[in-house]
Amino acid sequence: MDKTFYNFLGIHAQALTINELNLLIGAAVKQNQKWIIANHNLHSLYLYHHQKKMQTFYAKADYTHIDGMALVLLGQRLGLPLQREHRVTYADWVWTLMTEAHQQKWRIFYLGSKPGVAETGANILRDKFPGLEIKTNHGYIDSNSESPENQEILSQITAYQPHILMVGMGMPRQENWILDNLEQICANVILPSGACIDYVAGAIPTPPRWMGRLGFEWLYRLLSEPKRLWKRYLVEPWFILKLFLQEFLTKQLKIN
Repeated sequence: MDKTFYNFLGIHAQALTINELNLLIGAAVKQNQKWIIANHNLHSLYLYHHQKKMQTFYAKADYTHIDGMALVLLGQRLGLPLQREHRVTYADWVWTLMTEAHQQKWRIFYLGSKPGVAETGANILRDKFPGLEIKTNHGYIDSNSESPENQEILSQITAYQPHILMVGMGMPRQENWILDNLEQICANVILPSGACIDYVAGAIPTPPRWMGRLGFEWLYRLLSEPKRLWKRYLVEPWFILKLFLQEFLTKQLKIN
């Protein structure tokens, strides 16, 4: 599969659809690879420019898809061949991913969410996909790589031998955890997956999908969790707008 990265706003990402991402997972399993399939949205873009460790993480990622219509729209304005189907968020992807996992008998280990939430979500998925192999552990752990609790989690993952490891601890904690433990992680595909299972479990309300397609999912999330997300959606975008204008004007000057 084409591994071409598009460079814009100081980051690099690929134009990957849900179907292409599922094919990548299948390839990793068939070839017995260990791939990180990361994602970028406006929040990760902001963190990338402010945290060295996030830059290191994305340098380690084998593939990086776009999770955010805003990035697709900004990329289009900068002349990139990005389409709406290249915006892949876990609220949409999780169902086709689990369908594929069920059919292909991929084992999934999910690390993340509050105690009880991950297992609630996993039970919902097991009911919808009978026979789905999914094991969970909450993400409220001592994430120091050398802590006994962290080593126990890694032992559980190794014993389970998952094809897919989903880490849903929120940015940048999930990326930091993956980076710190990468050498000990036993899985074909590692997915930093944010609030994926929280949506499945109903712990966080899922935005109407039409809002996501139009690029207004952020507004729904802001209204749902204003105390937690106000900075992400009302402050960080100004930094990203500055990046966009600098790059846009530079391109225009080159054209003229």
